[in-house]
Amino acid sequence: MGEETTKYTVDEALVAMGFGNFQILVLVYAGMGWISEAMEMMLLSFVGPAVQSAWGLSSNEESLITSVVFAGMLVGAYSWGIVSDKHGRRKGFIITATVTAGAGFLSAFAPNYTSLIILRCLVGLGLGGGPVLASWFLEFIPAPSRGTWMVIFSAFWTLGTILEASLAWIVMPRLGWRWLLALSSLPSLLLLIFYRVTPESPRYLCLKGRTTEAISVLEKIARMNGTELPSGILVSDHQIELQEKSNPSEDTKLLSPRTENATHKEIESNMGGISSLFVLLSPNLVRSTLLLWVVFFGNAFSYYGLVLLTSELNNGNSKCMPTELQSQKSRDVNYRDVFIASFAEFPGLLISAAIVDKLGRKLSMSAMFFVCCIFLLPLVFHEPEGLTTALLFGARICITATFTIVYIYAPEIYPTSVRTTGVGVASSVGRIGGMICPLVAVSLVHGCHQTASIILFEIVIFFSGICVVFFPFETKGRDLSDTVSSPKDINELA
Repeated sequence: MGEETTKYTVDEALVAMGFGNFQILVLVYAGMGWISEAMEMMLLSFVGPAVQSAWGLSSNEESLITSVVFAGMLVGAYSWGIVSDKHGRRKGFIITATVTAGAGFLSAFAPNYTSLIILRCLVGLGLGGGPVLASWFLEFIPAPSRGTWMVIFSAFWTLGTILEASLAWIVMPRLGWRWLLALSSLPSLLLLIFYRVTPESPRYLCLKGRTTEAISVLEKIARMNGTELPSGILVSDHQIELQEKSNPSEDTKLLSPRTENATHKEIESNMGGISSLFVLLSPNLVRSTLLLWVVFFGNAFSYYGLVLLTSELNNGNSKCMPTELQSQKSRDVNYRDVFIASFAEFPGLLISAAIVDKLGRKLSMSAMFFVCCIFLLPLVFHEPEGLTTALLFGARICITATFTIVYIYAPEIYPTSVRTTGVGVASSVGRIGGMICPLVAVSLVHGCHQTASIILFEIVIFFSGICVVFFPFETKGRDLSDTVSSPKDINELA
């Protein structure tokens, strides 16, 4: 008994070493990916009108330039999640960065509409890998400070939107849309340049039985942070779980025989795309998965809708006018107003940072959804321009906070074996919300149905808030799990 070797998990090692220089470098790299995605998404509102004017496109053809990016992201978010769960986080984001940088840069040289559509769809396919970087960064953060640092990570998205608005303000009037497309692909190129120095997630390595490599990464973290690893042997949650099932009354022999571990691990780690989806819809995860899909859909629908409504309701479309005048007006993008509107996201980030680790993920999200409903309610009727701007500003703060928090909560509810697949599929469902939002909600405003449009947003946002209330457990301060726990285990941890 006295000579029993102590054991420690990846979570315990991360807590012991704390958040330091190593995690800062990981944050900067993952954040660059987030900036890249934000810039590529933000440029859609600038490039569409410019291309429509240059090539004489119809409104439907202009809308398709945006829709194909979302369609590509829908496929990419699901595909890259499976790739990174099966082959590693690093392989997942190197492929996505290559596709995004290549297709993004080449789209600046698109000779015609068809080639532009194909290349922007490929950009969307690459951008679908955003959740892989989020999960990768999450797996390096000590549990007690996970919420706060994930909010800081989300700030890179806001930074990307502001950078893109600034770039468009400078580049579009002088050099045109092709230069904007080329310059916006540079952040993805930086991911490729610094890829060689990025580490694999030690949690992923441990799950796959590559303990030596996991220890090597943890030792590097300890060195860079000026701390030391806990003494003992590194074990995975999965090994502890197996031991507890085979010896529920004993605390000794936490390491089960290698053969038993390997067999179970083999089954879990070699899951293909379809079987990964079945795991997400298994009895232990189905409730969380379905509710998360609704919340991601509601978040994306509302976020992109509010971004579009800000310009729609403030460029005269809140008052009915002939369609020709509306379409002529919509081509005149006010870069200054878009730049200023981007700053609405900073208060949302600050609020989420302040409440996510104090109130918890569920209460923070549901409260922000319901407050967003209150901000939008007066817009059921036509309001003065100043009040409309203020109310939309407040609503965007709230929806930015919910978006930030759901990207913290989603990776926390899934085990390591299906984490990026789970977040990727949920993100794909969100992309559907982003795709249909302009077609449904904004077209109602163009059709002089502002009241119907706002009521639709109210229903979607309120229902999303209700779904958050029904999430099965809170993840604040909890260790990340490596395997699918039973509902009973989840309740004990919650």
